[in-house]
Amino acid sequence: MSFFKKLKESISSKTESVTKQFKDGLEKTRKGFVEKVAELVTRRKKIDEEFFEELEEILIGADVGVNTVMELIDDLRDEVKKRKIEDAVDLQPIMSEKLIGLLRGDEDNEIKLNPDGITVILFVGVNGVGKTTTIGKLAHYYKQQGKRVLMAAGDTFRAGAIEQLEVWGERVGVEVIKQSAGSDPAAVMFDAVQAAKQRGVDILLCDTAGRLQNKSNLMEELNKIFRVIQREIPGAPHEVLMVLDATTGQNALAQAKLFGEKSGVTGLVLTKLDGTAKGGIVIAIRQELSLPVKLVGLGEKMEDLQKFDSEQFVHGLFAGLIQEEEETANIEQ
Repeated sequence: MSFFKKLKESISSKTESVTKQFKDGLEKTRKGFVEKVAELVTRRKKIDEEFFEELEEILIGADVGVNTVMELIDDLRDEVKKRKIEDAVDLQPIMSEKLIGLLRGDEDNEIKLNPDGITVILFVGVNGVGKTTTIGKLAHYYKQQGKRVLMAAGDTFRAGAIEQLEVWGERVGVEVIKQSAGSDPAAVMFDAVQAAKQRGVDILLCDTAGRLQNKSNLMEELNKIFRVIQREIPGAPHEVLMVLDATTGQNALAQAKLFGEKSGVTGLVLTKLDGTAKGGIVIAIRQELSLPVKLVGLGEKMEDLQKFDSEQFVHGLFAGLIQEEEETANIEQ
C-alpha cells in the first residue's frame, strides 16, 4: 500500500467534514509548498546537490524554520545514501513521512477542562492577532456543546477592545463581564469570577491586554490577573492560550518565544492559517517550542476554529497529491 493511501486510510470517515475544513483552510500552503515539492520532483528527476538546494529553498519559503529544514535535509541525504535512492520521485514519500514525524508530538492537544467546577481559560498575545475573535468563536463552540459560558473583557487598554468582545457576546449569545476603558484588568477578572460562581458557569473565557507601555508592565499586569484568579479558584487558570497570527510566519514564532517564557503559556492558537502560504510555521513551532498547538483558525466562519490535529493537518496538506494518486490508480485499472 502506498504512503498516500495509508495516510488517507488513517483518517476516520467520521472526520470527513473536519478534514474538508483543513483541506480548504490549507489550500494556500498546499499550493505554495507541497505542490512546489511535487513539481521539483517531476522536473529534476535525479537527486543531486541542486535538487537539495531547491528543496531547501521551498521548505524555508514555507516557514518550516531554518534549523528544522537543515535537520530534515541532512536526514534526507542520509536516507538517499542508505537506501541508494537515485530518482527524486522515490524520495517524496520518505520526505512526507518525515514531515508527519515532525508534526506529531507526545503532548496532549486537548484543552484541559476543570472536572470540579469552573474552567478558566486565559488568552494572551499581542494586539491584532485575532485574540478577541478566537474567544468569541470558542464561546460559540462551548455553547453549542451545552456549556454555560461567560466572557471577561480584560483588555481595558486597547481602544474598542471591550466593544469588540461585546459584539461577539451578542452574536453568540454569551454575556460579557466588563468595566469602563482604562480600568484595572485584575478588577475585571475578580468581577468575572464572582459572576461565574453566582451563575453556575462552566467556562470562563478571559481576554487580556496585548500591549502596555513596555514588556515588564505587561508581565506585571498578567501576574496580577493570575493572582486574583488563583485566589478565587484554586488551580486556575486551567489553560493560558497564546494567540499567534500564522500569516506573520517567523515573527509569530519569535513572539511565542519572547512572550511564552514568562507568561505561563500552556498552549498556542494559530489564527488565519487559511490566509497564508506559509503554513509550515506549524512545523517550526512544534519543533522549536515545547508548547502544543491546541487550536487553529481555518477561515472566517464560527466553525472554522478547529482543534489542532496532526493527522487532519497532514491530510489537508497532501490532499491534492492523494487525489492525484487515486486518479492515476483509476486510469491504470
